[in-house]
Amino acid sequence: MAAIKGRGASSADVSERFNLPQRAADGDWLDEAEAIDGMRCPPATTVTEEHPRSILSFNRSPDIPFDRSINAYRGCEHGCIYCYARPSHAFHDLSPGLDFETRLFAKPAAAQLLRDTLAKPGYRPAPIAMGTNTDPYQPIEARYRITRAVLELCLEVSHPVTITTKSDRVLRDLDLLEQLAARNLVMVGISVTSLDPVLSRKLEPRAASPEKRIAALGRLIAAGVPAHVSIAPIIPAITDADLEGILARSADVGVRAATWIMVRLPHEVAPLFRAWLDTHFPDRAGKVMATIQSIREGRDNDPRFFHRMKPTGVWADLIRRRFTVAARRHGIGSPAARLDCTAFRPPARDGQLDLF
Repeated sequence: MAAIKGRGASSADVSERFNLPQRAADGDWLDEAEAIDGMRCPPATTVTEEHPRSILSFNRSPDIPFDRSINAYRGCEHGCIYCYARPSHAFHDLSPGLDFETRLFAKPAAAQLLRDTLAKPGYRPAPIAMGTNTDPYQPIEARYRITRAVLELCLEVSHPVTITTKSDRVLRDLDLLEQLAARNLVMVGISVTSLDPVLSRKLEPRAASPEKRIAALGRLIAAGVPAHVSIAPIIPAITDADLEGILARSADVGVRAATWIMVRLPHEVAPLFRAWLDTHFPDRAGKVMATIQSIREGRDNDPRFFHRMKPTGVWADLIRRRFTVAARRHGIGSPAARLDCTAFRPPARDGQLDLF
């Protein structure tokens, strides 16, 4: 299947996992999205405003280091082909492929909904994770500024927050991040998958270039904001060769903490990723998938608790050892910041802090 310029996925097929109906073109040329000369037109990005009744999601997963998160958007224009969040679009009769990166949803009332939650008498603070299911600094944040509004609230009430992103757009909120950092209320992780900008454009077509992400890490650290590089995901025989280089470049700009995650292919992500391999790396597609299956006990993905974030086998052991050796060489350890949960002051729902 041919690649679509500026997009990660090449298919808009709707998932059958929930017995939802497949789409069929009605013959109109607009539905087929064909240009006059017969070339396929790149699909445009659309944004729908969504008005949920709550914004803070809680989880009890033993595999992730946080119990609550905020996703100000649904879908992500970065278009990372490997994104484990793609299947979430299937819940809404939308394609985890092209729809996930072109049919986006914004939640403009996120900060007010969070204020309402934090004001509840029984609320107990713990770090809120942003960037868990969609990037908080994807391109539409420039227009909606929802992430910024959430950070402003966190600063107002002294609530800890963590951020994960693939964008240097995080620097637009450096003024807030500096203030949060001064109170030990924030930690930022920037994901760098490859140092090759050509490969990055294929993997993550609308994310910031690798050099911009590394430069953003340097800016954050220079400003006193706790920041680490996340080599995520590592894709065997595609991106793993850059592991040592990413750690070296990160160390050059002052990074002293790093993490890594092996690629995961849950639900509809696996066939999308296979199609991407067939398009961009047909010569090694079989090798890549065989290696991924070797670290997931013979499957494309291992969804079991206590297993899904812990790849096993020779390949996983090799990556783990390479990371450890390279990190030690550059004086890089694990993110160790413990954010302050004691300074939190519940807000009033009308936006005014209580005096006592």
